[in-house]
Amino acid sequence: MKRPSVPQGFLLDTCTILLALSTPEVLSKEIRRAIFTGPNRLSVVSYWEVMLKSMKGTLDVGDPHSWWPDALEQLAATPLALYPEHVAGVYTLPPIHKDPFDRVLIAQAMAENLVLATADSEIVKYPSKYLNIVS
Repeated sequence: MKRPSVPQGFLLDTCTILLALSTPEVLSKEIRRAIFTGPNRLSVVSYWEVMLKSMKGTLDVGDPHSWWPDALEQLAATPLALYPEHVAGVYTLPPIHKDPFDRVLIAQAMAENLVLATADSEIVKYPSKYLNIVS
């Protein structure tokens, strides 16, 4: 199957999701416009990251079990599962960013032809030939 050349929506990284739900005004005008325009996807990888940080006590999202369906609903998003080609895509990424969750999100955005909505200053260092980004 040939991948479409036009991006098919926005993948919100974990930080963007958290900020959009709590303090959307701190996000750039471009990210807020992207979220409003959609279509939006939230990766199960972000849910995994939120769960782990909640378990460690480094992130408070209230009940992390209800956080995921609430985030999907509030951001009018659909979930994106993690597939083997997403994991394999991490291998081809330049060694710019060390966070494994973010690297998988980058690979997912590339594989699914989604624009990654991020405020992460490390992610925006990836050359555009690798990734479509709105920051």
